[in-house]
This record gives sequence, C-alpha cells and structure tokens, in this order.
Amino acid sequence: MVDTRMIAQVAGKPGFIAALDQSGGSTPGALKLYGIAESDYDSEAEMFRLMHAMRTRIITAPSFNGSKVICTILFEQTMDGLVNGRPVPSYLWEERGVVPFVKVDKGLDAERDGVSLMKPMPDLDALLDRAVKLGVAGTKMRSTIRLADPAGIAAIARQQFEIGAQIAAHGLLPILEPEVLIKSPDKAGAEHLLRNELMKGLDALPDGRQVMLKLTIPEQPDFYLPLVEHPRVARVVALSGGYGRHEACEKLSRNHGMIASFSRALLDDLRHAMSDAQFNAALAAATDEIYAASVEKH
Repeated sequence: MVDTRMIAQVAGKPGFIAALDQSGGSTPGALKLYGIAESDYDSEAEMFRLMHAMRTRIITAPSFNGSKVICTILFEQTMDGLVNGRPVPSYLWEERGVVPFVKVDKGLDAERDGVSLMKPMPDLDALLDRAVKLGVAGTKMRSTIRLADPAGIAAIARQQFEIGAQIAAHGLLPILEPEVLIKSPDKAGAEHLLRNELMKGLDALPDGRQVMLKLTIPEQPDFYLPLVEHPRVARVVALSGGYGRHEACEKLSRNHGMIASFSRALLDDLRHAMSDAQFNAALAAATDEIYAASVEKH
C-alpha cells in the first residue's frame, strides 16, 4: 500500500516535480545535451548505463531533496535500478525525502484527428505490481495534441482516464498528461477543448478517486484554475514543453495553483565534464529558479 505521507507531500507540499523519465527514444538527445555524443557509446545497454549514471549524479546531489523537489518521475529502468547499492525508489524517499513516480507509457501512436494517443500497454499490470512492491507512489503517461480537433481531444481524454482507472486499481496515483504541443497552430483553442473534456472526466470519477494533471502552460494565465480547484484533482503540474527554463518559469509564475514538472528545463545547464562542484551549483541554481516559479506567483 502506498505511504499516505507520500501522497500528502505530492498533493500539498510547496515545491516541484523533477521529471527524470527520458525513455529510449529521447535518451540520445538527453545525453547529447549532457555532453555525451552518440559516438561515445556503441550499444543500447551502454547508452542506458550512461543515462543511469547521469540520473544518479542528479539524485545524489545536495540540492536534490524534498525541501524543494517534492517528487520525481522515473523511467522504468531507473525504477528497477540501484543507487549507492539501494533500490532507487527507497533511496529517494528514505534518504532524500523525494516521492518516486514512474513513467508507464510506451510511446505514441501515429497522429489521427490531430492527436497522438498512447500505444497499447499490454504489460501495464505487471509494471504496476512491480512499482507497488518497490515503493513507488504514482505514475505518469503522456499523449500529445497538435490540433484543436474535438474528436481527437475527446479521444485523448478518454484514453487517459481509462488507463488512469487501471492504475488507480493498484492503489497508485496517476498523473494524466495530455500535452498540447507549444507549436500547435491553435494552442489556445486546443486548451479550451481539453479543459472541457478534462472537466467531464473529472466529474465522472467515483467518490474518493483523485488524479493529478500534467499540462502545458496555457496561453491565458490561470486558465486551468477550474481544474486546480476540482475536488478530484490532487494537483496540477506544468510541463516545460520545449520552452527554455527562464521562459517556462516566467509563464508558470503567472499560473496560480500550478507547480513545475520540468525535465529538459531542469537539466539544461548540466554537463558531463563539469566538476562535482560545478554540477551541484548548476543544479542548485536551476532548482531554486523552478521552485520560485512554482510557489511565488505574480
């Protein structure tokens, strides 16, 4: 059973979520940004070993603790791995005070009706059972919206809530992430349709059920306040979506009730060749900026 202290922290503690969940497709780009080129490794196993070393360096850094980083989203292989000889989820919670979540989706299907649904997840129940045993508190799954298409956005919301119910049956807290792409030709229109569909899905949830929502920072500040205030929503978090950290933080600071769940915007300034002192200072500066945008609103 999930520790109720974890859920309370994720739902209510000031801070932000660190998304360390780059999967196979996005790992080469993340390593390249970190300063490790594809020519520096010659197998998928070596690629994932280097990525795990990067993540280990992050989660063992002095600033990566529950005072500001209240939760982190892990890639499945990271959840199954070790740090300092201990399972990653238990190390995060017991040593760092950071709640562990895990990314469960397996990537995106081809676009249809202006959206990309998640690929089938036939092994999801087995993954969820393993996550519970490892002490993980929740999950995250991403689909994307490019066009303001009513049928497509309704399908996105329906799939997110259906799989969210499967996750909740295991006692885990699901983060639903229907991402409106920042380069959508009608981002505001897509956000209006999405908010309406999410409200319908939330209203239909049974008593006692909650979800978290991970959403693109909206064009109109505070546009998602009705979702923030909905009794079935534990928390609304924002993805950086391709904005640089400074721009993402400025936009986030204008949205009350939303906290960050940043990936690239958190890691932008980190480089493999940095000394530990340089690395820790860069991560601390990013942490401070993202924390401020999450808790200090304009």
